[in-house]
Amino acid sequence: MVVVAVAGGTGNFGRAVVDAFHNQNDHTVKILTRKVSLEVDTSLQPLVVTVNYTDIPSLTKALEDNKVHTIISTLSNFEATAQENLIHAAEASKTTKRFAPSEFGMIYTEKHAAVFPPAKVKIEALKLLKTTSLEYTIFSSGFFLDYYGYPRVKTYMPPLTWAVDMAHNAAAIPGSGYDPIVFTHTFDVAKFIVASVGREKWPERSVIIGEKMTWNEFVNVAEEVKGTKFTVTYDPLETLAAGTATELPAHRLVYAVFPKEQLMRIQSLFGLWVIQRSFDLPEDQAVNKVFPDIKPRTVKDVLREGWEEN
Repeated sequence: MVVVAVAGGTGNFGRAVVDAFHNQNDHTVKILTRKVSLEVDTSLQPLVVTVNYTDIPSLTKALEDNKVHTIISTLSNFEATAQENLIHAAEASKTTKRFAPSEFGMIYTEKHAAVFPPAKVKIEALKLLKTTSLEYTIFSSGFFLDYYGYPRVKTYMPPLTWAVDMAHNAAAIPGSGYDPIVFTHTFDVAKFIVASVGREKWPERSVIIGEKMTWNEFVNVAEEVKGTKFTVTYDPLETLAAGTATELPAHRLVYAVFPKEQLMRIQSLFGLWVIQRSFDLPEDQAVNKVFPDIKPRTVKDVLREGWEEN
């Protein structure tokens, strides 16, 4: 049994990770946060450790005072300095031995970082970890399946529509639709993270696969679950490379807070990465085979729970 600290544990994905640790008895969990959130369940309040991410010595003391052995970072991509300082504090801490940086997507490269700032944050964190004595692993879980069960399937993630618009029976598929993608629900990602803490040795990368399928297969499942045909368009490589993508009905609902040009830019980037097979995670690095008792939800499981008529 070790003490695990979840940095950003009051945030979206962080809350899923905290819940998973809170529902087991093998390890003690602490939540690192700048302030106690009123949204945190009262049963979790005693687990909160308030920290100052700008002060490395005080961070180090907080880790040592709470005997933190392992850190799971779920800090957002906008908190690069906070995560870097936490890595420095973990290296200085006499009790901290392991660190999992905030990743949980595809396998990011310098090419991704050149056009997508959040990817640069992740790559820089990995570079920093490699200079420390900390044992680390990168959890890669593909695209979160949560977004396609919203709002009926429980999740802490905010709404987001990419490629398939479940609410409006429409899809804008990047490329041919035959490129494999890994989809995993955040609650299942969290289960594998909890299990991985008990591993004697951490691999440099821990791939988590809920289900791997193509967008064409995804649309087929969606049509089966909803009992209706979807309006499907395909965005060719040339369209995506130009920084645009087909607008879906759900996109128009968020332009007030997420300008169309920015949203289309991100949609096109993700589409290009699908064609480049960036979301086709390597199965030989999957932790699923290490923990066969964990049965992640499939695409059909989530779509049925979210959209099947009773």
